[in-house]
Amino acid sequence: MVITDSLPWEVDVAVVGGGPAGLAAALAARRSGLSVVVADQTRPPIDKACGEGLMPDGVAALRQLGVALPERQGRGFRGIRFIEGALAPEALFPGTGGVGIARTALHRLLLDHARDAGAVVFERTRVEGMDRGEIRFGGRRVRCRWIVGADGLHSHVRAWAGLDRATRHRPRIGVRQRFRVRPWTDLVEVHWHAHGQAYVTPTSAEEVNVALVSRSGQARFRDLSVLFPALATRLEGAETVGPARGASTLSCRLLSVTDGRVALIGDASGSVDAITGDGLSLAFRQAVALGAAFDAGELGLYAASHARLARRPRLMERLLLLMSDHPKLRRRILQALMERPRTFERCLAVHVGGLGAASLWWDLAGVGPDLVGPRRRVAG
Repeated sequence: MVITDSLPWEVDVAVVGGGPAGLAAALAARRSGLSVVVADQTRPPIDKACGEGLMPDGVAALRQLGVALPERQGRGFRGIRFIEGALAPEALFPGTGGVGIARTALHRLLLDHARDAGAVVFERTRVEGMDRGEIRFGGRRVRCRWIVGADGLHSHVRAWAGLDRATRHRPRIGVRQRFRVRPWTDLVEVHWHAHGQAYVTPTSAEEVNVALVSRSGQARFRDLSVLFPALATRLEGAETVGPARGASTLSCRLLSVTDGRVALIGDASGSVDAITGDGLSLAFRQAVALGAAFDAGELGLYAASHARLARRPRLMERLLLLMSDHPKLRRRILQALMERPRTFERCLAVHVGGLGAASLWWDLAGVGPDLVGPRRRVAG
Protein backbone atom coordinates (compact mmCIF):
# COMPACT_ATOMS: atom_id res chain seq x y z
CA MET A 1 0.00 0.00 0.00
CA VAL A 2 1.23 3.54 -0.83
CA ILE A 3 0.90 6.08 1.97
CA THR A 4 0.06 9.56 0.70
CA ASP A 5 0.09 12.98 2.31
CA SER A 6 -3.70 12.81 2.63
CA LEU A 7 -3.29 10.80 5.84
CA PRO A 8 -4.22 12.86 8.94
CA TRP A 9 -0.97 12.32 10.86
CA GLU A 10 -2.44 13.75 14.04
CA VAL A 11 -5.85 12.34 14.95
CA ASP A 12 -8.00 12.08 18.04
CA VAL A 13 -8.57 8.31 17.82
CA ALA A 14 -6.57 5.54 16.14
CA VAL A 15 -8.41 2.23 15.85
CA VAL A 16 -6.31 -0.89 15.28
CA GLY A 17 -8.56 -3.48 13.63
CA GLY A 18 -11.23 -2.82 11.04
CA GLY A 19 -13.68 -5.60 11.85
CA PRO A 20 -17.22 -4.92 13.13
CA ALA A 21 -16.00 -3.98 16.62
CA GLY A 22 -13.35 -1.56 15.34
CA LEU A 23 -15.72 0.06 12.86
CA ALA A 24 -18.35 0.45 15.58
CA ALA A 25 -15.72 2.16 17.75
CA ALA A 26 -14.87 4.45 14.84
CA LEU A 27 -18.53 5.36 14.42
CA ALA A 28 -18.82 6.11 18.13
CA ALA A 29 -15.79 8.39 17.96
CA ARG A 30 -17.10 10.22 14.91
CA ARG A 31 -20.46 10.77 16.61
CA SER A 32 -18.47 12.43 19.39
CA GLY A 33 -16.94 14.78 16.82
CA LEU A 34 -13.48 13.19 16.93
CA SER A 35 -11.13 12.57 14.00
CA VAL A 36 -10.52 8.85 13.43
CA VAL A 37 -8.14 6.63 11.52
CA VAL A 38 -8.70 2.86 11.25
CA ALA A 39 -5.97 0.42 10.19
CA ASP A 40 -6.58 -3.23 9.36
CA GLN A 41 -4.18 -5.77 7.89
CA THR A 42 -6.90 -7.46 5.81
CA ARG A 43 -9.18 -6.27 3.05
CA PRO A 44 -12.80 -6.20 4.25
CA PRO A 45 -15.34 -7.61 4.21
CA ILE A 46 -13.98 -10.74 5.86
CA ASP A 47 -16.10 -13.88 6.10
CA LYS A 48 -15.63 -15.58 9.46
CA ALA A 49 -17.23 -18.39 11.38
CA CYS A 50 -20.13 -16.66 13.10
CA GLY A 51 -23.66 -17.45 14.21
CA GLU A 52 -24.74 -14.35 12.21
CA GLY A 53 -27.48 -13.37 14.64
CA LEU A 54 -27.73 -10.01 16.40
CA MET A 55 -29.69 -9.97 19.64
CA PRO A 56 -32.22 -7.13 20.12
CA ASP A 57 -29.85 -5.15 22.35
CA GLY A 58 -27.18 -5.36 19.65
CA VAL A 59 -29.61 -4.05 17.02
CA ALA A 60 -30.52 -1.19 19.38
CA ALA A 61 -26.83 -0.36 19.94
CA LEU A 62 -26.27 -0.16 16.19
CA ARG A 63 -29.14 2.29 15.93
CA GLN A 64 -27.47 4.45 18.58
CA LEU A 65 -24.38 4.44 16.35
CA GLY A 66 -26.47 5.57 13.38
CA VAL A 67 -26.66 2.20 11.63
CA ALA A 68 -30.01 0.78 10.54
CA LEU A 69 -30.00 -2.76 9.18
CA PRO A 70 -31.71 -2.85 5.74
CA GLU A 71 -34.53 -5.39 5.58
CA ARG A 72 -33.28 -6.69 2.23
CA GLN A 73 -29.94 -7.69 3.79
CA GLY A 74 -31.18 -9.65 6.77
CA ARG A 75 -34.02 -11.52 8.37
CA GLY A 76 -35.71 -10.70 11.64
CA PHE A 77 -36.24 -13.31 14.36
CA ARG A 78 -38.65 -12.96 17.28
CA GLY A 79 -37.21 -15.31 19.87
CA ILE A 80 -35.45 -18.59 20.71
CA ARG A 81 -36.46 -22.24 20.52
CA PHE A 82 -34.50 -25.00 22.29
CA ILE A 83 -34.83 -28.50 20.79
CA GLU A 84 -33.79 -31.90 22.06
CA GLY A 85 -35.88 -34.84 20.94
CA ALA A 86 -39.52 -34.19 21.80
CA LEU A 87 -38.60 -31.27 24.05
CA ALA A 88 -38.97 -27.91 22.30
CA PRO A 89 -39.60 -24.97 24.65
CA GLU A 90 -39.64 -21.54 23.01
CA ALA A 91 -39.96 -17.92 24.06
CA LEU A 92 -40.25 -14.52 22.41
CA PHE A 93 -38.11 -11.46 23.07
CA PRO A 94 -39.78 -8.60 24.91
CA GLY A 95 -40.38 -5.74 22.48
CA THR A 96 -38.50 -5.80 19.20
CA GLY A 97 -36.67 -8.86 17.91
CA GLY A 98 -33.19 -9.65 16.67
CA VAL A 99 -31.79 -9.76 13.15
CA GLY A 100 -29.95 -12.48 11.28
CA ILE A 101 -27.52 -11.08 8.72
CA ALA A 102 -24.55 -12.52 6.84
CA ARG A 103 -21.25 -11.53 8.45
CA THR A 104 -19.90 -10.14 5.17
CA ALA A 105 -23.01 -8.00 4.61
CA LEU A 106 -22.78 -6.59 8.13
CA HIS A 107 -19.05 -5.88 7.77
CA ARG A 108 -19.58 -4.09 4.45
CA LEU A 109 -22.44 -2.04 5.89
CA LEU A 110 -20.36 -0.89 8.86
CA LEU A 111 -17.41 -0.05 6.61
CA ASP A 112 -19.61 2.13 4.40
CA HIS A 113 -21.10 3.91 7.41
CA ALA A 114 -17.67 4.53 8.97
CA ARG A 115 -16.31 6.06 5.78
CA ASP A 116 -19.47 8.10 5.22
CA ALA A 117 -19.12 9.41 8.77
CA GLY A 118 -15.60 10.66 8.00
CA ALA A 119 -13.36 7.92 9.41
CA VAL A 120 -10.21 7.31 7.34
CA VAL A 121 -9.93 3.54 6.85
CA PHE A 122 -6.73 1.87 5.66
CA GLU A 123 -6.95 -1.69 4.36
CA ARG A 124 -4.12 -4.21 4.09
CA THR A 125 -2.18 -2.09 6.53
CA ARG A 126 -0.30 -3.81 9.33
CA VAL A 127 0.24 -1.78 12.47
CA GLU A 128 3.88 -2.34 13.39
CA GLY A 129 3.94 -0.98 16.91
CA MET A 130 2.48 1.37 19.46
CA ASP A 131 3.80 3.84 21.98
CA ARG A 132 1.98 6.13 24.37
CA GLY A 133 0.08 8.46 22.09
CA GLU A 134 1.05 7.04 18.70
CA ILE A 135 0.86 4.04 16.42
CA ARG A 136 3.25 3.05 13.63
CA PHE A 137 2.34 1.65 10.24
CA GLY A 138 3.70 1.94 6.72
CA GLY A 139 6.94 3.28 8.15
CA ARG A 140 5.14 6.35 9.51
CA ARG A 141 4.06 7.52 12.94
CA VAL A 142 0.54 8.71 13.69
CA ARG A 143 0.05 10.72 16.85
CA CYS A 144 -3.31 10.28 18.55
CA ARG A 145 -5.13 11.16 21.72
CA TRP A 146 -6.57 7.67 22.18
CA ILE A 147 -5.77 4.22 20.80
CA VAL A 148 -8.48 1.58 20.48
CA GLY A 149 -7.46 -2.06 20.22
CA ALA A 150 -10.05 -3.92 18.17
CA ASP A 151 -7.74 -6.57 16.75
CA GLY A 152 -9.41 -9.71 18.02
CA LEU A 153 -8.72 -12.59 20.37
CA HIS A 154 -4.95 -12.51 19.79
CA SER A 155 -4.70 -8.73 20.06
CA HIS A 156 -1.29 -7.12 19.53
CA VAL A 157 -2.54 -3.89 21.08
CA ARG A 158 -3.50 -5.76 24.23
CA ALA A 159 0.03 -7.21 24.47
CA TRP A 160 1.74 -3.89 23.66
CA ALA A 161 -0.30 -2.14 26.36
CA GLY A 162 0.49 -4.79 28.98
CA LEU A 163 -3.20 -5.72 29.34
CA ASP A 164 -2.79 -9.42 28.57
CA ARG A 165 -3.43 -10.67 32.12
CA ALA A 166 -6.57 -12.74 31.83
CA THR A 167 -8.57 -15.72 32.99
CA ARG A 168 -9.21 -18.08 30.08
CA HIS A 169 -11.34 -21.21 29.91
CA ARG A 170 -10.92 -24.20 27.64
CA PRO A 171 -12.02 -23.28 24.12
CA ARG A 172 -14.73 -25.02 22.16
CA ILE A 173 -14.69 -25.65 18.41
CA GLY A 174 -17.25 -24.15 16.06
CA VAL A 175 -17.98 -24.55 12.35
CA ARG A 176 -20.70 -22.84 10.35
CA GLN A 177 -22.32 -23.39 6.98
CA ARG A 178 -24.99 -21.41 5.12
CA PHE A 179 -27.79 -23.28 3.35
CA ARG A 180 -30.08 -22.03 0.60
CA VAL A 181 -33.44 -22.96 2.02
CA ARG A 182 -36.47 -20.90 3.01
CA PRO A 183 -36.48 -20.36 6.79
CA TRP A 184 -39.15 -22.54 8.40
CA THR A 185 -39.48 -20.37 11.52
CA ASP A 186 -38.93 -16.79 12.70
CA LEU A 187 -37.09 -18.06 15.79
CA VAL A 188 -33.43 -18.92 16.29
CA GLU A 189 -33.29 -22.65 16.96
CA VAL A 190 -30.75 -24.21 19.32
CA HIS A 191 -30.56 -27.99 18.88
CA TRP A 192 -28.94 -29.80 21.81
CA HIS A 193 -26.95 -33.04 21.94
CA ALA A 194 -24.41 -34.55 24.30
CA HIS A 195 -21.71 -33.69 21.75
CA GLY A 196 -22.66 -30.03 21.30
CA GLN A 197 -25.20 -27.61 19.87
CA ALA A 198 -26.48 -26.60 16.44
CA TYR A 199 -27.63 -22.98 16.10
CA VAL A 200 -29.94 -22.16 13.21
CA THR A 201 -30.38 -18.48 12.31
CA PRO A 202 -32.47 -17.18 9.40
CA THR A 203 -30.31 -14.68 7.49
CA SER A 204 -32.51 -13.88 4.47
CA ALA A 205 -35.77 -14.95 2.84
CA GLU A 206 -33.90 -17.82 1.17
CA GLU A 207 -31.01 -18.71 3.50
CA VAL A 208 -30.27 -19.99 6.97
CA ASN A 209 -26.96 -20.16 8.80
CA VAL A 210 -26.16 -23.29 10.79
CA ALA A 211 -23.36 -23.22 13.36
CA LEU A 212 -22.17 -26.37 15.16
CA VAL A 213 -20.23 -25.91 18.42
CA SER A 214 -18.72 -28.63 20.59
CA ARG A 215 -15.96 -29.23 23.10
CA SER A 216 -13.57 -31.18 20.84
CA GLY A 217 -15.06 -30.84 17.40
CA GLN A 218 -17.39 -33.85 17.85
CA ALA A 219 -20.26 -31.98 16.17
CA ARG A 220 -19.66 -32.19 12.42
CA PHE A 221 -21.91 -31.60 9.43
CA ARG A 222 -21.26 -35.09 8.09
CA ASP A 223 -22.88 -36.44 11.28
CA LEU A 224 -25.86 -34.08 11.21
CA SER A 225 -28.45 -36.84 10.65
CA VAL A 226 -27.16 -38.73 13.71
CA LEU A 227 -26.72 -35.77 16.05
CA PHE A 228 -29.63 -33.58 15.02
CA PRO A 229 -32.06 -35.67 12.93
CA ALA A 230 -34.89 -33.10 12.97
CA LEU A 231 -32.55 -30.44 11.63
CA ALA A 232 -31.08 -32.82 9.04
CA THR A 233 -34.59 -33.45 7.73
CA ARG A 234 -35.17 -29.70 7.36
CA LEU A 235 -31.94 -29.31 5.39
CA GLU A 236 -32.30 -32.41 3.23
CA GLY A 237 -31.52 -31.50 -0.37
CA ALA A 238 -30.64 -27.89 0.46
CA GLU A 239 -27.77 -26.33 -1.48
CA THR A 240 -24.80 -25.09 0.57
CA VAL A 241 -23.79 -21.44 0.11
CA GLY A 242 -20.06 -20.79 0.19
CA PRO A 243 -17.52 -22.84 2.13
CA ALA A 244 -17.85 -23.99 5.70
CA ARG A 245 -15.89 -21.84 8.16
CA GLY A 246 -14.36 -23.00 11.43
CA ALA A 247 -13.02 -21.23 14.51
CA SER A 248 -12.56 -21.64 18.23
CA THR A 249 -14.74 -19.95 20.81
CA LEU A 250 -13.76 -19.39 24.39
CA SER A 251 -14.43 -17.39 27.50
CA CYS A 252 -11.71 -14.87 28.32
CA ARG A 253 -11.90 -12.24 31.06
CA LEU A 254 -9.22 -9.53 31.31
CA LEU A 255 -8.18 -7.89 34.56
CA SER A 256 -8.35 -4.50 32.82
CA VAL A 257 -9.47 -3.20 29.42
CA THR A 258 -7.93 0.27 29.62
CA ASP A 259 -4.52 1.69 30.35
CA GLY A 260 -3.88 5.40 30.04
CA ARG A 261 -4.71 6.33 26.45
CA VAL A 262 -5.52 2.76 25.37
CA ALA A 263 -8.93 1.03 25.36
CA LEU A 264 -9.81 -2.46 24.15
CA ILE A 265 -13.09 -3.44 22.51
CA GLY A 266 -14.71 -6.60 21.16
CA ASP A 267 -12.78 -9.88 21.44
CA ALA A 268 -9.59 -7.94 22.14
CA SER A 269 -11.21 -6.89 25.43
CA GLY A 270 -12.26 -10.42 26.43
CA SER A 271 -14.90 -12.76 25.09
CA VAL A 272 -17.85 -14.92 26.00
CA ASP A 273 -18.57 -18.35 24.59
CA ALA A 274 -20.61 -18.38 21.38
CA ILE A 275 -23.32 -20.30 23.24
CA THR A 276 -24.67 -16.94 24.44
CA GLY A 277 -25.10 -15.47 20.95
CA ASP A 278 -23.83 -12.20 22.43
CA GLY A 279 -20.46 -11.67 20.72
CA LEU A 280 -21.22 -8.93 18.19
CA SER A 281 -24.08 -7.46 20.20
CA LEU A 282 -21.78 -7.03 23.18
CA ALA A 283 -19.14 -5.33 21.01
CA PHE A 284 -21.68 -2.82 19.68
CA ARG A 285 -22.88 -2.01 23.20
CA GLN A 286 -19.24 -1.53 24.23
CA ALA A 287 -18.82 0.91 21.32
CA VAL A 288 -21.72 3.01 22.59
CA ALA A 289 -20.12 3.06 26.06
CA LEU A 290 -16.75 3.98 24.54
CA GLY A 291 -18.37 6.93 22.77
CA ALA A 292 -19.75 8.18 26.08
CA ALA A 293 -16.26 7.93 27.58
CA PHE A 294 -14.85 9.92 24.66
CA ASP A 295 -17.48 12.61 25.29
CA ALA A 296 -16.44 12.80 28.94
CA GLY A 297 -12.73 12.62 28.13
CA GLU A 298 -12.27 9.80 30.63
CA LEU A 299 -11.55 6.18 29.63
CA GLY A 300 -12.13 5.10 33.22
CA LEU A 301 -15.84 5.48 32.54
CA TYR A 302 -15.50 2.97 29.72
CA ALA A 303 -13.73 0.47 31.98
CA ALA A 304 -16.62 0.65 34.46
CA SER A 305 -19.24 0.33 31.70
CA HIS A 306 -17.37 -2.58 30.12
CA ALA A 307 -17.45 -4.52 33.39
CA ARG A 308 -21.17 -3.80 33.83
CA LEU A 309 -22.01 -4.81 30.25
CA ALA A 310 -20.21 -8.14 30.66
CA ARG A 311 -22.13 -9.29 33.76
CA ARG A 312 -25.28 -10.48 32.05
CA PRO A 313 -23.58 -12.34 29.16
CA ARG A 314 -21.25 -14.08 31.61
CA LEU A 315 -24.16 -15.13 33.80
CA MET A 316 -25.93 -16.60 30.78
CA GLU A 317 -22.69 -18.23 29.63
CA ARG A 318 -22.35 -20.09 32.93
CA LEU A 319 -25.95 -21.28 32.87
CA LEU A 320 -25.88 -22.42 29.24
CA LEU A 321 -22.52 -24.17 29.52
CA LEU A 322 -23.85 -25.95 32.60
CA MET A 323 -26.71 -27.22 30.44
CA SER A 324 -24.26 -28.21 27.72
CA ASP A 325 -22.02 -30.21 30.05
CA HIS A 326 -24.77 -32.02 32.01
CA PRO A 327 -27.28 -33.75 29.69
CA LYS A 328 -29.61 -35.04 32.42
CA LEU A 329 -29.86 -31.63 34.04
CA ARG A 330 -30.38 -30.04 30.63
CA ARG A 331 -33.32 -32.29 29.80
CA ARG A 332 -34.91 -31.54 33.15
CA ILE A 333 -34.48 -27.81 32.47
CA LEU A 334 -35.96 -28.11 28.98
CA GLN A 335 -38.91 -30.05 30.39
CA ALA A 336 -39.44 -27.40 33.09
CA LEU A 337 -39.30 -24.60 30.51
CA MET A 338 -41.90 -26.37 28.38
CA GLU A 339 -44.19 -26.60 31.40
CA ARG A 340 -43.42 -23.02 32.49
CA PRO A 341 -43.20 -20.92 29.28
CA ARG A 342 -43.47 -17.71 31.28
CA THR A 343 -40.22 -18.55 33.05
CA PHE A 344 -38.49 -19.05 29.69
CA GLU A 345 -39.77 -15.67 28.53
CA ARG A 346 -38.40 -13.99 31.64
CA CYS A 347 -35.03 -15.76 31.20
CA LEU A 348 -34.89 -14.45 27.64
CA ALA A 349 -35.84 -10.96 28.81
CA VAL A 350 -32.92 -11.03 31.26
CA HIS A 351 -30.62 -12.26 28.49
CA VAL A 352 -31.35 -9.24 26.25
CA GLY A 353 -31.48 -6.65 29.01
CA GLY A 354 -35.25 -6.24 29.17
CA LEU A 355 -35.39 -7.44 32.77
CA GLY A 356 -33.03 -7.32 35.72
CA ALA A 357 -31.46 -10.62 36.74
CA ALA A 358 -32.61 -10.24 40.36
CA SER A 359 -36.27 -10.41 39.31
CA LEU A 360 -35.69 -13.88 37.88
CA TRP A 361 -34.79 -15.67 41.08
CA TRP A 362 -38.38 -16.25 42.18
CA ASP A 363 -39.10 -17.93 38.84
CA LEU A 364 -36.02 -20.11 39.13
CA ALA A 365 -36.93 -21.01 42.69
CA GLY A 366 -40.23 -22.29 41.36
CA VAL A 367 -38.48 -24.39 38.74
CA GLY A 368 -36.05 -25.87 41.26
CA PRO A 369 -38.28 -28.73 42.47
CA ASP A 370 -38.83 -29.80 38.85
CA LEU A 371 -35.09 -30.15 38.36
CA VAL A 372 -34.50 -32.49 41.27
CA GLY A 373 -37.52 -34.63 40.43
CA PRO A 374 -40.28 -35.93 42.67
CA ARG A 375 -39.47 -36.45 46.32
CA ARG A 376 -39.09 -39.99 47.48
CA ARG A 377 -41.56 -41.09 50.11
CA VAL A 378 -39.80 -41.83 53.38
CA ALA A 379 -40.91 -44.97 55.11
CA GLY A 380 -41.56 -44.57 58.75
